[in-house]
Amino acid sequence: MGNLTRDPEMRYIPSGMAVTDIGLAVNDRRKNSAGDWVDEVTFVDITLWGRTAEVVTQYLSKGSQLLGEGRLKLDTWETDGQKRSKLKVVGERIQMIGSRSGDGGGGSYSKPAGAPARGPSPQQAPPPDDYDYGPPPGEDVPF
Repeated sequence: MGNLTRDPEMRYIPSGMAVTDIGLAVNDRRKNSAGDWVDEVTFVDITLWGRTAEVVTQYLSKGSQLLGEGRLKLDTWETDGQKRSKLKVVGERIQMIGSRSGDGGGGSYSKPAGAPARGPSPQQAPPPDDYDYGPPPGEDVPF
């Protein structure tokens, strides 16, 4: 769970599938050996595909809170004879924390199994009917 480091930018691959890469800043607070509180930030790159990429691009922006689940993927390449690698997350499920209006509501979205790829459209489509917007404002979240 963390905050987006930049606005999501969606693109489409030749097959028409939406993809977006986002950066997440994950904060951790702990005591050091001297007993002082120390804040540590870890930056995580996440790739989202299909409808999940579309939803994130439509509803989130830099600074938005996001809880993401996915699988790790190690990308490797060679530059000027040096081997390089980067560990990324391929997002499979996301949950938006907070809301555009700041009233604390959230929502979650994961790509339905077997959902078809969607190509670019001139107008953003509304979320699907089964989209979970989270609890109504003022109700407690059960966790």
